[in-house]
Parts: sequence; C-alpha cells; structure tokens
Amino acid sequence: MSQDNYSKVDQIFHQIALGGRATPELFFDLETSFFGKNLPDVSQGKHVFVSGLARAGTTVLMRLLHSTKEFASLTYRDMPLVMAPNLWSKLSSGKEKQGVEAERAHGDGLSVSFDSPEALEEVFWRTFSGKDYIQADQLVPMQASDEALISFRQYVSLILKRYDRTRYLSKNNNSILRLPSLCRAFPEAIILVPIRHPASHAASLLRQHEHFLEVHQASAFSRKYMTWLVHHEFGADHRRFKFGPESISGSQDPSDLAYWVDLWIEAYSYLDQVLDSLSGRGVFICYEDLVANPDVARSKLANRLSVEIDESVLLRPAPEYPEFDTANLDEAISLFERLREKNLMRSD
Repeated sequence: MSQDNYSKVDQIFHQIALGGRATPELFFDLETSFFGKNLPDVSQGKHVFVSGLARAGTTVLMRLLHSTKEFASLTYRDMPLVMAPNLWSKLSSGKEKQGVEAERAHGDGLSVSFDSPEALEEVFWRTFSGKDYIQADQLVPMQASDEALISFRQYVSLILKRYDRTRYLSKNNNSILRLPSLCRAFPEAIILVPIRHPASHAASLLRQHEHFLEVHQASAFSRKYMTWLVHHEFGADHRRFKFGPESISGSQDPSDLAYWVDLWIEAYSYLDQVLDSLSGRGVFICYEDLVANPDVARSKLANRLSVEIDESVLLRPAPEYPEFDTANLDEAISLFERLREKNLMRSD
C-alpha cells in the first residue's frame, strides 16, 4: 500500500506497533497467550517459500499461488499488528476497511488492496534474530537458533489459524538469507527462487532505487516504514545483500548499473550453491519462461506443489532487455543461462 494514504494517527500507531523490537515481541506474546493453545503441529506441512532478489517476479508468482485458496499469507489487513494477526482481527473486526485496489508504492503498475498478500513476516525475524543478519550497511546470511525456529513455527501456525488454512505461503526476499534454516523448521517445505534476465533485472532494480530515493525524500514516514519491515532493497536506507568477497566490477555506487549486476551475480551464485545443498527442496523459476508459456508454467507448478491453479489468472509479459554494456554483464548472462536450464519450467 502507498504510505502516503496513512493519516497522522495511522502513522503513530504503526510506529508504536512496528518500531523497535520490544513492542512487536510484546504483541507476539499477547497473541500466543490468547490464541496459541492447542495449535496443530505445522512442521510437516508442505508450505511454500518464494524468495529471490526484488524485481525477479516474486510478487507475480506469490499472487498466482495465493489465488489457489490453498495457502495462508499475511495481508495488508494484518497491518500494523503483524505479530498478532488473530488479536488484530478481533480488535479491528468492527471497522474493517474495504479491499479497494490501488497502485502499490513501487509505481510499477501492480495494484494492491487490504486483502493482498505481502512479505510482512520479516518483522518476526527482525524482532527475534535481527542482530544475526541486519548490519548498519548490509544484510548477511544467518542461521536461525532453535529457539527462533520454534517461535517461527508457532507464528506460522497462528497465521494459518487466522486464515483457516493448513499450508503457509511466504513471499519474502530476505528469506534468501536463511533458506537452510527454513528447511530445518519445515522439512517438507518447498522453496521457489525466481530468476530474471540480469539486464532487465538490473535496470529494474536501478529504476526502483531511484524511485524510492524520491519517495523517501518526500516522506520520512515511508522511509521508516520500509526500515521497520526490513525492506532495504532500495531507497534512502538501502542496505546491500552481502554473500561473499568484493564485487566483480568494484562499483559501490547504487546509481551505477554495474552495482546491480554485481549484486545479481553474487546473489544467484550464492543461491545456486544453497539450492544444491537442499536436496531437491528448492527450485529456480525463470520469470521469462513463466510468462512466455503460462499454460506450461501452471501445469508444472500445480504438479510440483499439488495444487490447482486457475487458468484465468493473468501473467504480465516480460519486458524487453535494455541495451547497456558493463564489464560484468557477460558473466551475469552466462550464469543466468546456466540457471535457466535448471529451472522448473524446463524440467521433464
């Protein structure tokens, strides 16, 4: 949702509910006290985690799966008490807002409403494990503690209770920092990692970064809002995912396309290794193949996830690759073509 639509009272309430770590943890404790009794064991559920770099098609894929009605996800209706979805549902039931769609803050043509699923679970990880992966200028891979995973399983079960479902669907770009931990928590979970041609992907990342620099310049609340949700992909509080040694091109400037191509190479090289270690639990989904062959995509996803996917759900066409030349683009394209051959859309 666009943060410009929040009143001053809404902004203060969001700051109380989301700012810092003590208050979200308090709301989680209240949620578990009121609604956490006799919850079913969800650890063996065939839950689905969608994660990749922003602008890879994660939202498109999440919406396609959420439309099956098989999964529960947090939605904008759960804001700002995302750590207490059942409690907030009870407290707000008398004044629920209608799900009118409007363009999201990204300015990319995708519309959202209060019932749109979104990556809001990151508040949990910031609250319970923030020191393990959030640094002043970057986000790094983490291993969740056993205690954090026990609490996360409880959190997932509470979200499933809130929406009366048995399978959880997560779309969270920051999950790439903890995929092995998620598989420890949910041994039957499936990991879907969208990939996108690095030329169009890097150009999209740069456009979004420039867009959110303007948004954050105009709205201090918008910047705080993204920081509370650990959305550091773009804008004034951008913090780079960091998986390995120094970048190939050496660019440290987010206004440079080479910076975003470097990030693409580093992230997907890391993810290739991680998915290889997950013994078939994780698969790449090529955005270009997904939208070019929607019937094949729906069939393969339906078979892999044991769901029925509505053929009426439209997939947006992939944009054409922009023309630019950086020292690292050839390496990125080579990696992309190799991963593309491994992706679910081209599997037998």
